[in-house]
Amino acid sequence: MGHGGGRGRGRGRGRMRGSRFISALPETTFFKPIGTEYDEDKVIFLSLEELEAVRLVDLEGLLQEEAAAEMGVSRKTLWNDLKAGRKKVAEALVNGWVIRIEGGSYMLRGIRR
Repeated sequence: MGHGGGRGRGRGRGRMRGSRFISALPETTFFKPIGTEYDEDKVIFLSLEELEAVRLVDLEGLLQEEAAAEMGVSRKTLWNDLKAGRKKVAEALVNGWVIRIEGGSYMLRGIRR
């Protein structure tokens, strides 16, 4: 199954996504299970704002309301990014797929992108 459409590339219809604040760019942006071949069809693309939502809530332990304020978005927007990020990470881990962290609509704190 390819990694297009609903797994991180393109959003389809609807409003343009607003920028979210992220605290830093990740040092590592590519994860591949040991002993597997790289297959373009088995890559999950995790956006930087999805990673930031997962980091703030699941790693830092912030409440969703606090994480939303930190990123400068509504709780609903935070929830959508968090839900999408968690699903992508789970899919990659369960299926042994590659995770690439890239793209998104974000502003680095103090630096306009």
